[in-house]
Amino acid sequence: MSKIWMLILITAIAGIGGTGVGGLLGAVLKRDSSKVVSLLLAFAGGVMLAVVCFDLIPESFHPEGAEKEMSLALVIAGVLLGYGVIYLLNYVIDRYTNPEVAHIDSDHPNTADDLDELIHADHFELHASGLGTGRDLFIAGIVMACAIALHNVPEGMVIGASYASDGEQLVGGAGFIIAVVIGLHNIPEGMSVSVPLISGGMNRTKAVLITALSGAPTVLGAIFGYSLGLISPEWLALSMSFAGGAMIYVVFGELLPESFLMWKSKAPGAFTLLGTLVGLILVHI
Repeated sequence: MSKIWMLILITAIAGIGGTGVGGLLGAVLKRDSSKVVSLLLAFAGGVMLAVVCFDLIPESFHPEGAEKEMSLALVIAGVLLGYGVIYLLNYVIDRYTNPEVAHIDSDHPNTADDLDELIHADHFELHASGLGTGRDLFIAGIVMACAIALHNVPEGMVIGASYASDGEQLVGGAGFIIAVVIGLHNIPEGMSVSVPLISGGMNRTKAVLITALSGAPTVLGAIFGYSLGLISPEWLALSMSFAGGAMIYVVFGELLPESFLMWKSKAPGAFTLLGTLVGLILVHI
């Protein structure tokens, strides 16, 4: 199998498969699952942090085919660009999905301090109590699906850029590791789509399928990121540093905060360290 087809296959599993699994979990949600998801996210955050710090950013100074070291300014620009793009997308998602059901007030602040709020499962309780309508929840799920689809494009670019830097390596390199971690990261995102859709009256099977499809743009992003990385060593360096910046936001702006909010314990911190060590081992194998 050629590298581009392997990239498409792995990215599809991470994007469509990850959000699809999340959608399925949302359809059969159990309230005692918060600790498991918390540790999963913390571990994934640690692995991703190790890949960024020990592989992506260092390698962006010496991309494949470069005759000289890339400038510090170029790498910093790529990191800031990657961080900024993901930050802005998350800002837009938060802005347009938080008001979907009127539940943010002095007694219910704009935070996600447990799994139910994080994945919008609390909307089901509002709907059941008559405080939210099925139409509100259905629209909320559609908006969230579109937002997640948009959010998945730069995440796919991260996978593609990482694969472009891995030479002929198909499995086991930075791109493969990041694809696995993004797949894990997509699970709670998939839950945030399927829960309001199902609570709004949609058939569970259809809701899970729509949720899975919201991960499809990850493949388009991967192809784009991979293609950019093949243009020249400078573009490869920019793509890799962009990927590093994007993943830094995902780790510190999403994975770790969500993990600690879902389980207020020292255990997520320990799993973050464990994930970092596992990532370090994988990078140096």
